Amino acid sequence: MPLTNYSRGNFENLALLGISYQSRLCFCIRRNKMDVLRPTLIRIGGRVYRKNLIQEQAYQHEEEEDFCAGPSDCADEPCDAFVVEETGKGFQCKVDVPSPLYKYIIGKKGETKKRLETETRTSISIPKPGVEGEIVITGQHRSGVISARTRIDVLLDSFRKKQPFTHFLSFALNQPAIQEKFLQFKEEVLEKCSKDHGVSSSLFQNPAKLHLTLGTLVLLNEQEIQKACDLLQRCKEDFVDQIAGGKPLTVEVAGVEYMNDDPAMTDVLYAKVHMKDGSDRLQVIADQLVERFVASGMMLKEWDRVKLHATVMNTLFRKDPSAEERNYTMTGKSSFKERESFNGRNILKLFENFYFGEVQLDSVRLSQRFSSDASGYYATSGQLTFS
Repeated sequence: MPLTNYSRGNFENLALLGISYQSRLCFCIRRNKMDVLRPTLIRIGGRVYRKNLIQEQAYQHEEEEDFCAGPSDCADEPCDAFVVEETGKGFQCKVDVPSPLYKYIIGKKGETKKRLETETRTSISIPKPGVEGEIVITGQHRSGVISARTRIDVLLDSFRKKQPFTHFLSFALNQPAIQEKFLQFKEEVLEKCSKDHGVSSSLFQNPAKLHLTLGTLVLLNEQEIQKACDLLQRCKEDFVDQIAGGKPLTVEVAGVEYMNDDPAMTDVLYAKVHMKDGSDRLQVIADQLVERFVASGMMLKEWDRVKLHATVMNTLFRKDPSAEERNYTMTGKSSFKERESFNGRNILKLFENFYFGEVQLDSVRLSQRFSSDASGYYATSGQLTFS
């Protein structure tokens, strides 16, 4: 029985320990069987698929991944997972795909699409670039159509996760009184701490865009935006109205905190928020909203609880005033390398309990990244109101 690359490495390591040839061979065979029995699982739309083990091939293109599945592999897939229609020429299945993702199904020089069609014995029709529509999979065998649809879903799920976020759920904190106190905070910090390493006016948030981020979304066309708006309204009916009582939430913004380990090398400084009545209603609404959006597949789960924070200083703003982070710990390594951290020790000492004011939160907004409305806040694609 030939050994895989993984087995060879283990085979040689076991030899160094003086283990016999036969024992080494048995160990590696058992390990390979375990790998087959415990494949990588991928969750898509509430269902779980296995990522089959494959041999290394020469497909090294950026826009495709190897998910091995032939027409016969569909026997393991739930045949009712998709709507497959019987036609006069066989079977067909339609799937809504945002146009920016077409290229990942096509691949470089059309190689991904050709390989999918060949291996599943189907034909895949894709709309023209930039034209929103449905991808249509046709074939003579129902199993082949299901296999092609499954593989397309796996590819799209993989590449969707690599897209930069386009929208986010937020509470706006840009009321005039909060903005005024924020500008006072900025003025005093620059007056008392401007000599500290890295501290400059370019680090401060735009006061018109002060907000609490609940979670980020990748919405690639109008249909996906509408789907998110509809889910917001269902959340209002299902639990938000009951928790909020049909009234705005009175929140106090007070105190500052940093996000990394060393205050002398700070990248993000944020203002803390809490309910004035001491309850956890704001946290409960935030957590349940994120839970619903994660369950719908529109948002990735990052933490067990939402970290409610209002960014007031961020080293990303130094180079790009319109920059926004996906999450305070989700920024790529390259971004951190480009950052110039600042020494926040004195700021934390002098402004630890700075009072930014009281605010009435009356809505959750589906905010559009890199945008502005008439007030200077992010353009709103949809919102959930408390009253």
